[in-house]
Amino acid sequence: MTEQSANTLSKKEHNIGRFLMAATAILWGLAGVCVKSITWNSFSLMAARSVISLLMLAAVKKSFKAKITKANLLGAVAMSVTGILYVESIKLTTAGTAIVLQYIAPILVFLYSVIFQKQKAKLSEAIITFAVFGGCVLSFADNLDPTRIAGNVLGLLSGVSFAAQIIIMNNANSNSDDCLYLSNIISLVFCLPFVFFDKNLSFDKTNIIWILILGIFQYGLANIVFSRGIKRVDKLEGSLILTIEPIFNPIPVAVFCGEKMGGLAILGFLVVVVFVTLYGLLPTIESKIKKEKVESV
Repeated sequence: MTEQSANTLSKKEHNIGRFLMAATAILWGLAGVCVKSITWNSFSLMAARSVISLLMLAAVKKSFKAKITKANLLGAVAMSVTGILYVESIKLTTAGTAIVLQYIAPILVFLYSVIFQKQKAKLSEAIITFAVFGGCVLSFADNLDPTRIAGNVLGLLSGVSFAAQIIIMNNANSNSDDCLYLSNIISLVFCLPFVFFDKNLSFDKTNIIWILILGIFQYGLANIVFSRGIKRVDKLEGSLILTIEPIFNPIPVAVFCGEKMGGLAILGFLVVVVFVTLYGLLPTIESKIKKEKVESV
């Protein structure tokens, strides 16, 4: 399972964790429409949302301090790298392409658990994990554009760092709030110098509105919710629940930016929803089958 096993939590806490991870996915899903609607370059976007997120996290923590440990720093670096790569990927390719490529993460988390942690994988978990990934690919097959190589490569790399983020922040040795806080500092320090070279930096009404949505909801609130949800679920389950994000992501992009979803996207949506729901029901199904076997003896 995980260092801080979801089995040690009450059923209520586990369900709260699932709800928080689903809410995180929806909030993170606003990234596409925000980034596409703002004229600034990706570094200016990251710097701005990092400032807003830092203020929100400080308010929640009631402190501007963070505990610096190896685990917290690794988690912070992984989160910062994921954000920078993903935002730049959206700028260079379609939002659908960027998010589906990032969602190689569940596969990587699954493989990490099996290979390095020697976690015995159930056949059902393996099938569901790869089915969910297949659903994501199917959803955006009509958006994948091999000519946008740079954006596609960055999308894949963000998937690698996203998997690392999930694994590290799920570890009992890391403090999610401190990881988030430190990641924003890292992103701000790295991105701020590039702001001065942004030729598209404009503070018109539209940019300001979308920047506030990006900083407050898509990043600040989303990551606060994520930090509370990831400790209540198994890392594999958490990564699977987060696949709600690539399903929701193209909807506001289609409404506000004109990137439409096709028939394959709808089919992929159904595949992901069905298999993520099935994964959530697995413990109940397995418990019922085990109970029936005992009663039949």
